[in-house]
Amino acid sequence: MDHTLAHIILPMLIQLKETKHGYPSDLSLEDWNKYLDEMIYAFDCKVNKEEVYMRFDINDREAMEKEQERISNGFELFGKYYENLWD
Repeated sequence: MDHTLAHIILPMLIQLKETKHGYPSDLSLEDWNKYLDEMIYAFDCKVNKEEVYMRFDINDREAMEKEQERISNGFELFGKYYENLWD
């Protein structure tokens, strides 16, 4: 289900970033754009890239963990700001 929904959500997030007419009142426009970029990155990884452990050298745990943290953060931001994904 996560992979199927990612195919729907990714283009919607990209369009929202390009055509938005506002942003959450507790954020600046700069922060909102940064958060949208992180959400887009996470969903792009889900749709277009192999799993983290397949993209990195198995011995480079630090790089894998850093990448997984970024992806997880993008999904957390999506959940946190879900009700702010309006245009």
